Amino acid sequence: MFTAVQTLRGSAAKKQLSFLSVLWYTVYEVMDVRFKPFVFDRMNRQIPVSIAPMTQADAELTNLPPVWQTSWTSEYLMEERFEKYAARVDDELIALGAYEILNNSLVVHIVYMEAQPESNPNLDDGKPKYTGVGRLMIAYGIKLSIDNGFAGDVVLEAKTTELARHYERDFGAVRLPVFASLAPRYLIADEAAKRILFTYLS
Repeated sequence: MFTAVQTLRGSAAKKQLSFLSVLWYTVYEVMDVRFKPFVFDRMNRQIPVSIAPMTQADAELTNLPPVWQTSWTSEYLMEERFEKYAARVDDELIALGAYEILNNSLVVHIVYMEAQPESNPNLDDGKPKYTGVGRLMIAYGIKLSIDNGFAGDVVLEAKTTELARHYERDFGAVRLPVFASLAPRYLIADEAAKRILFTYLS
């Protein structure tokens, strides 16, 4: 069950929010609903997805043919400070996401997310097996933000100009003017975060 009663109370007790001063959700909007992740197949049918903590076997799978764009056994992605999750359609691993809970900033940092090669725009030759994978992994970051008593805010980097436009156009992301990051960092909050998350609540 996806609930936010306790975490909302914890957030309300904080004196200052780094990115958002007013919560965009209420206890009544999220306390009696379930987070039901899904993606779309090539026939545009909604396909249920399960999300669970990433295992070592999941990480090692990214090194086997068809090889993923990134090795999830890398020293950086295996850092303990990141929470890592695996998304599956039945037993098929379709995506991985690494998230950093930034308690001092009251925000979740989406460190990295990647779809399986068959659904990765950089590898699928324009014929993805599943679509909506990126949106789903962002929604999970928003859920983690709420679960941790934050305001549902997430930040993420756009490593290419095309990706930056995608975040702005499709997810309502706002570029942060100043941040110590090599790539532009974006914030998804307020109504933009609400629209994304509520897609998967029922």
